[in-house]
Amino acid sequence: MGNNVLTWILVICTFSSVSGEGCSLVLKPSRVVVGFGESVSVSCEATRPVRVLGWESVIGASYTQEDRSVQWKVDSLIDWIEEPICYGVFFTAPRQCEEKLNLVLYKTPDRVSIRQVNHSGPMVEGKEYELLCEVQNIAPVQYLTLRWYRGQTEVYTHSFVDLTSSSPVQVSSTLVITPTQSENEAEYKCVAELELGPEGPQPPPSVTSEPLIASVYFPPTILSPETEVLNLTMGNEITLNCTATGNPAPVYTWQSLHPMQEKMMDEAVVTSSSLLPGTYTCTASNLLDQKSKQFLVKAKTKGI
Repeated sequence: MGNNVLTWILVICTFSSVSGEGCSLVLKPSRVVVGFGESVSVSCEATRPVRVLGWESVIGASYTQEDRSVQWKVDSLIDWIEEPICYGVFFTAPRQCEEKLNLVLYKTPDRVSIRQVNHSGPMVEGKEYELLCEVQNIAPVQYLTLRWYRGQTEVYTHSFVDLTSSSPVQVSSTLVITPTQSENEAEYKCVAELELGPEGPQPPPSVTSEPLIASVYFPPTILSPETEVLNLTMGNEITLNCTATGNPAPVYTWQSLHPMQEKMMDEAVVTSSSLLPGTYTCTASNLLDQKSKQFLVKAKTKGI
């Protein structure tokens, strides 16, 4: 018998306090977004006569008797575990009621940085690399969106909705890239953005990393690689163009059975009136590879 009475007492206590749609309390506003260290003020109003109306809170707790409105006010909110609850004790049933404030205390990150993982220096075209973006001391992390950019183009978005910490944490995101020569000198950056909803600041607060400039090494490519046949009129100038792209910048060498002036031996473009008929081979090379091109210079008699 004693156990049954105890059970009923527990049941009555459990259901004595009402919240949600059956509660006669209205919070204005019902959701508050506050920056760390900023002030906050919320009103709790009763929609029927009330005996006691108050706020249960670590900071700013207050109550009133018979007034239908009570304020929760904090000049500088710095408590990450704060969960203010407005409660009311009424003259008629339901006699107890409470509403929990939807409070979001946020902090922008101290620092956002980007770096290569397990690598330093230039990248090589066609190889895979991993970039790491680190965000220090941000809250609440579940509202964070990390946006990766190459130049002005957004290439990846990382959200953290599965995390639930309300206090500041450190998080990171990785981006795997396979650079091409067109991405040489491209700027990578990541932007940490807190999307706090319509009650939060607009536009959403964000912090951007310093850019990481990708230096991409790629082998030489001669712009016009096909063998060229040129007709030489004795005494006239002729031009042999071996210009190539590449990173590091290609170094040029020339080979021929005929002697060439020393100053011409490392040029991409040779223009001369002293070349003799024959085959000239140009080689453009850098750390990764080398490419060659041939020029066939044939004699042409004046007037023909």
